[in-house]
Amino acid sequence: MPPADATERLMAETPSRLSQRTHMTGMLLAPPLQHTALARVELVSLGDDRALAVVVTETGWVTARAVSLSPRIPGDDLREIGRSLTRRYRGKTFRQILDDVAAPADPLDPLWTRSGSLLEQIVSLLRDRTLYLSGATNMLDHPDLSDVGTMRSLLQAFEEKAQIIDLLSRLAAERGVQVMIGSENPLTEMRECSLIASTYTYRDQALGVLGVVGPRRMAYSDVISLVEETARLVSDSLSRVKQQLYLPS
Repeated sequence: MPPADATERLMAETPSRLSQRTHMTGMLLAPPLQHTALARVELVSLGDDRALAVVVTETGWVTARAVSLSPRIPGDDLREIGRSLTRRYRGKTFRQILDDVAAPADPLDPLWTRSGSLLEQIVSLLRDRTLYLSGATNMLDHPDLSDVGTMRSLLQAFEEKAQIIDLLSRLAAERGVQVMIGSENPLTEMRECSLIASTYTYRDQALGVLGVVGPRRMAYSDVISLVEETARLVSDSLSRVKQQLYLPS
């Protein structure tokens, strides 16, 4: 299995293991892409007003998303835009690309003036962090979380993910285990819950965060130990993957 596939599988399976062992909601925030270097961009037409944007990093990690086209761009032109982006940015980090797009050397460059809306969507793809989440419906089984309104808001936050990604991104700046109980959580939707999270590392550098969300009444020492153990296992697994995916500079 290629290293990128092994890493992605590790990221996806970890929250499921946390969820199964705690009967709570397991989550893992994957590392940011901004320090990863670009290998190529491919654009494939999906019809009149949509295309598939495929971003491939130098380590082989592939990220794809459907993007909208307004106005419509013919398939041959789409492929040429992809080739142009590849020629311009191959070998540059996502951070360098984002900085260049934010302040282009030539704002009248035909690449920007012709396909600005499309490029904005591709740039948005470069900024993304992926949140892997498992066991959201486990929360329905905890009596402490029986209020319908509370549960609806919590499940919506799980579904939309953006606020949770922002919260975990902030936690990623801190090392070790962090515990937020009830009102300590800055997200209103999660103030009837507790969050136990820990950073995981590669070569002693914090990459991301994993943990569980559960009821305020839980066996905290057991769950903290499990989260710490899982963070160590993920860190150890990443240390055995001999590639430079997602690493901070």
